[in-house]
Amino acid sequence: MDQGPRENEFRQQRIENMCRLQSLGYEPFGTPFERTGRLAEILAAFAEQKPAKIAGRIVSKRQMGKSIFAHLQDGAARLQVYVKKDAVGEKAFEAFELLDLGDQIGAEGELFVTRTGEQSLKVNAWTLLSKALLPLPEKWHGLHDVEMRYRYRYLDLIANPEVRSLFDRRTQAIAAIRKFLSDRGFSEVETPMIQAMAGGATANPFKTHYHALGHDMFLRIAPELYLKRLLVGGYDKVFELNRNFRNEGLDRSHNPEFTMLEIYEAYTDVRGMMRLVQDLVTHVAQTVFGALKVGSVERPYDLALPWPEKTYRELILEKAGADWFDLDLPRARERAQGMGLAIAPEWAKLDVTHEIYEKLVEKSLAGPVFVTRFPAELIPLAKPCADDPTTVDVFELVMQGREIAPAYSELNDPLEQRRRLEAQAKGDESKVDHDFLTALEHGMPPAGGMGIGIDRLLMVLTGAEAIRDVILFPQLKPKT
Repeated sequence: MDQGPRENEFRQQRIENMCRLQSLGYEPFGTPFERTGRLAEILAAFAEQKPAKIAGRIVSKRQMGKSIFAHLQDGAARLQVYVKKDAVGEKAFEAFELLDLGDQIGAEGELFVTRTGEQSLKVNAWTLLSKALLPLPEKWHGLHDVEMRYRYRYLDLIANPEVRSLFDRRTQAIAAIRKFLSDRGFSEVETPMIQAMAGGATANPFKTHYHALGHDMFLRIAPELYLKRLLVGGYDKVFELNRNFRNEGLDRSHNPEFTMLEIYEAYTDVRGMMRLVQDLVTHVAQTVFGALKVGSVERPYDLALPWPEKTYRELILEKAGADWFDLDLPRARERAQGMGLAIAPEWAKLDVTHEIYEKLVEKSLAGPVFVTRFPAELIPLAKPCADDPTTVDVFELVMQGREIAPAYSELNDPLEQRRRLEAQAKGDESKVDHDFLTALEHGMPPAGGMGIGIDRLLMVLTGAEAIRDVILFPQLKPKT
């Protein structure tokens, strides 16, 4: 963090306090301290006259003659400590007077309740664990600037307890997801994040060079093709919950690295995935958030089942006009531009149609809603619909105008898959994953597959307005 004159003044004063503490025998960056438990655990099992050893950061401090009251916080909770000169001794009391807000200490003593009814610890000994050389945000709750909160998340966590609560919920939600899938017989696996080919989705990858192999490599944009190799290898229920990377824009629902859950189950299809995602999301909502109405108090979001289905075609017709699919390209382009869309001159009719879906249709869907039967050209890894091979047997689960989870009846015909990937590569053989096609030729069972954007799902569950609010350290433009 940039230091202005005031911060430098505070820092110098704290360094002077540190030196005085050292002269009294208190080392500023101390040794391990064995706690009775976290502060939340101490409070949960609170009993007067019970001995306790606690540790935390000083977040408030006031002196009343030969007594000092302070509050310690360890991230999970706060507890008041009462330091009396007669109890700790003159030197220890003098040293405690030199402590600043933000310093971390360990303290031991007996639990008691003050005259005002506050649960507290009467200290008989304390030790300095870490000296803070820079102050906490002004007035304790002073960190409100959004950019500052993202850039200095550690201060955000100290100053805003609701932020810590949100990320605790994130941790609990991910644990609940893992347990839900494990209880249903799914195996969690790990597949390469550095890949020779950026496959499994269409996106701009991050590129690097692997010197030991003399080969360009890519941070993965999706684990899909490796997870399908595991279906070939005999895993019938498999999932991976990890990071994907896409070298694309930053906005309220996009971060270049994001957490994705991908699930594959043999001998089922997109209908099986539809049932699974409804069960999974409602389970997490009820287990972690306590209800099917989630989000913020101001904007509650109802996850009550069942979630409706709408086809891609009917949504396009509702937005672009009943005659949309009868229009030729020039008239389609003109109508789309009249709807406020920027249409590139080289786009085909399908490109124009999908721009209407992404920019106008999807954003208008409050959901939860399953959008089904997308044009086959858009999704080369999915099976065609049995009654219409121009569409594929897929859904996109949309919530609050954002795609949360795409799912497919997975294409397991290696000849058709080769044809589609070659068509997508437009003659560039280097873009065709021949190793994956070879795996398919050994026989992949029929399967359903699904990806769930964990960060976006957490936006829905917590009521967060931006994806950066649910990522501890979101990507930001470097400071200049």
